[in-house]
Amino acid sequence: MALRSSPFGPFPPLARRICGGLLLAVTVALTPAAAAAGFVAAAFATASVPLLVATGLAVAAAVAALLGGAAFSLLGKGGLRATATLTGVLLLGVSALAAATVFHSMPTPAAGPVPSDVRFWNLPTGSRIAYVHTAAVGTPRPTPVIFLHGGPGTPGEGIPTGGRELAANGFDVYSYDQVGAGRSTRLSDITGYTVARQVADLDAIRRLLGADRIVLVGQSWGGSLAAQYLRAHASHVAKAVFASPGALWGREYPGAKAGEPWDDLTPAQRSRRDDLDSRPRLIAASLLLGVNPRAAHALAGDRELDHWMHEVALLGKDTTSCAGAAPTEAHSNPQGFYNNQMTVKDFEQLPDPRPVLRKVHVPSLILRGQCDFVKPEVTQEYRQTLPDSRLVHVQGAGYAIAHAQPRLYTALLRAFLLDKPLPAPES
Repeated sequence: MALRSSPFGPFPPLARRICGGLLLAVTVALTPAAAAAGFVAAAFATASVPLLVATGLAVAAAVAALLGGAAFSLLGKGGLRATATLTGVLLLGVSALAAATVFHSMPTPAAGPVPSDVRFWNLPTGSRIAYVHTAAVGTPRPTPVIFLHGGPGTPGEGIPTGGRELAANGFDVYSYDQVGAGRSTRLSDITGYTVARQVADLDAIRRLLGADRIVLVGQSWGGSLAAQYLRAHASHVAKAVFASPGALWGREYPGAKAGEPWDDLTPAQRSRRDDLDSRPRLIAASLLLGVNPRAAHALAGDRELDHWMHEVALLGKDTTSCAGAAPTEAHSNPQGFYNNQMTVKDFEQLPDPRPVLRKVHVPSLILRGQCDFVKPEVTQEYRQTLPDSRLVHVQGAGYAIAHAQPRLYTALLRAFLLDKPLPAPES
């Protein structure tokens, strides 16, 4: 039986060639996208970069062969040879593009020399922790002071502001790089960066120091960590200071909901930040982080992403200060990219700590700078949750109170820890 012709008549040869040409262009455009999709999708099953690459190329080859074959058929040049040639050329192009972008390592400068005052603890948790220590003058008090840095993953360098003055008052003072940051251990399995690991490391440090109770001074994320330690080990905390603390509960303030530190970048800084964020290797690692963190780590290692984070930190180091403030001095202690990404993710999944903290009777001092970018209700929540807490607003200071008002910050620490009247009014 004869087939009926189309009501629109036979498909014109010119139209076939136009459609074939368009489909060929689509094939060229879609093949790299298919390779990228296959590369990322394979991470659901494996963290092996060679297998991710093989899967991406296989998907790209299938798309190129299927669409290319259809395009050549419309062009009247069908055949396995033409399709195979196109597929081979596109795979070579995809491989060259990937080699020049995703598989081109970002800058990884050599690590600088370790300062002479840096020492290391080998903790029973498996962490090798870098720290600095200022010994107490005279007879040490039984409660050493431990400074907790922010980030997660953004350590300072040396003894923080106020530390030497506290040592002069008889406190042993310590400041350490949290696991995955600074000069401390980088974990081979980055899923091990959790709040529980940070709390366990801190408690191991307390026990290593032989202290039944400690004083915690937490800046930014260090305040959030201090709160988590209080939740787990309140009986081992004599006093706590929360300086510009981050969110008390990560699930309540995920992402930048607690406040956005990047709003005040200059046009030049914003352009630089866009350039840093648009690096293909970083984008690929970020996509893999959402699927399989181990695959992200296998693709882009600690050194290059720690350096990327360091560049970002240097760019924004003065954007959270009050207008006209003196610039913050830069240092070379490395950032911790994967510590940051994984610990934040874990923090935002933790249960609400407030029911436990409302029953914790540990004297606490909360400090908030006048120009703090963090929402006031985030800071206020510490005051409302911790029953034995006091809140002081520091005028002329941004997020880094110790930098903007070092004398007042030091005086507040000393007065609070020595049970003397605070040199600034409480709010």
